[in-house]
Amino acid sequence: MKTVEIELSDQAVLGLDRDIGELADELRAAAAAKLYEIGRVSQEIGAEIAGMSRSAFISYLSRLRVSPMQETADEALAGARLILGE
Repeated sequence: MKTVEIELSDQAVLGLDRDIGELADELRAAAAAKLYEIGRVSQEIGAEIAGMSRSAFISYLSRLRVSPMQETADEALAGARLILGE
């Protein structure tokens, strides 16, 4: 397992109003959600990075208003047309 270290000033930590453990969890989850949103990781890997189950990660994405679907509307329509034989 690898460790990623992030340095934050005392002022930044105080401004975020979390104890260090809560802040670390929040930053992990936020990073995982952003990586998922930009298509860098799957739900499974995003959940692993966030330290939560896949279903909890999907719920977290919803709270952040990040779509759990990585397909664009055009890709979804193209897939539907293939299924329908159009």
